[in-house]
Amino acid sequence: MMSTVSHTTSNGIKIGVIGSEIYITKIKAVMSRFPSFAPIYSPFTTEQEVPFLAQKLMDEVEVLLFSGPLPYQLAKDKVKFTVPVFYFPLTGTGLYRSFFLLHKQFGSQLVSIDTFRMRMIEMSLNELNKAGIQSVLYNGSDPFSQEELVSFHQQVYEDSGGQSCALTGLKSVSEELTRRKIPNEWVLPTEQDMTVTLERALLSSETRRSKESQIVLALVAIDEPGKLYESRANEHEVQKLKLDVHRLLLGYVESLDGHLTHLGGDEYLFVTTRGIFERETGGYKYIPLAGEAEKSFGLTLSMGVGFGQTAGEAGTHARMALKQAREAGGNICFIVREDRSVIGPLQMSKPLEINLALIDAELIKRAEEAGMTISYLSKLAAQVARKGQLDYTAKELAFVLGVTIRSVHRFLLQWSDNGLVEIIGELRSQSKGRPKQIYRLLFLQGLHEKLSAPHLKRK
Repeated sequence: MMSTVSHTTSNGIKIGVIGSEIYITKIKAVMSRFPSFAPIYSPFTTEQEVPFLAQKLMDEVEVLLFSGPLPYQLAKDKVKFTVPVFYFPLTGTGLYRSFFLLHKQFGSQLVSIDTFRMRMIEMSLNELNKAGIQSVLYNGSDPFSQEELVSFHQQVYEDSGGQSCALTGLKSVSEELTRRKIPNEWVLPTEQDMTVTLERALLSSETRRSKESQIVLALVAIDEPGKLYESRANEHEVQKLKLDVHRLLLGYVESLDGHLTHLGGDEYLFVTTRGIFERETGGYKYIPLAGEAEKSFGLTLSMGVGFGQTAGEAGTHARMALKQAREAGGNICFIVREDRSVIGPLQMSKPLEINLALIDAELIKRAEEAGMTISYLSKLAAQVARKGQLDYTAKELAFVLGVTIRSVHRFLLQWSDNGLVEIIGELRSQSKGRPKQIYRLLFLQGLHEKLSAPHLKRK
């Protein structure tokens, strides 16, 4: 039975997404971070449906995205693409995760593998420090033949006396191996792999290219300037601070190829283009300027960014965004788009990336058993390493993880039951209401010490 196509109601860049039901669910979570996209999801039941779905979607979308190399190759062989086409690659990161899950679940020392190159396999095994694992790599004539790949994995399984496991890049192969009771793991791309591919897809679209030169106006305001200036010894120090801040803003705006204007008081306005601003903010994710201001001068900034068809419209939206940032307590940035929808809040410093190799396998195992994904673990580790902070409220954790408060409370319940976090106190607000509980990330105390070591500190 042919799969149905699911449309969205957004007016953004239309991107067609073709993949299995499991992939589609995973992609939707990542796609939510790309507000410029209006995805049209087209799940398939069998790979044979892919060429038909691709042909049908091409007339509706600006970009086509496949869930992996096999669906892409099947469509490429039968369809002449008229729009930019991308697929989620199977990289070493996804392979690393699958090796870990497979070894944890089955404990086998022999693994049969398809889709991947030997170099990628060796790198993942080295990171896991599991030198005892032996791998048998498929080297047949048709790497996309379900029948041939299943036969390969079954042969290895039988030759090992039922002591091997299989790693496959194909959903259909994994399902057939499961039906034959052969232990296996279907390799899926990680959220990081998906994010990189979606960023490339975004830059390729016609609509995206037409918006590259669109004017962007941004208003920047110093938070609580009165308190900041009172901490200076005299007026000379205050004027010197203002000059330093102006110089910092000039440097940042120069990196945007923009123009800076001081509006008087503690407000500044800069103008740049949408394409440059998107690249410098990592796809509207973070504002590196704010982190530098806090580090150098101990001050925080609020920022409102406006998009519009005209400069006047962009300016109005920038003022709306700044008002929202101030009402949220400052040290935050919002973007108001042409249709007055809001993007944000943006992270006010560039995120610190954590190498998975720094997180030991035992910690990953404990975290996953408590329902924590590697993605969440990496985000929390990066936050702790950057700020040196182990204690958070549920609201703060929701901001770090990019999820709802409700989801965080569900996570915290699981993590508490598994001894990963504990409640250490309460934060009482001035207004009436229940106090907010403060949670300590116990499982990251040792990791924080490792990441804070002099030879690992970020330069």
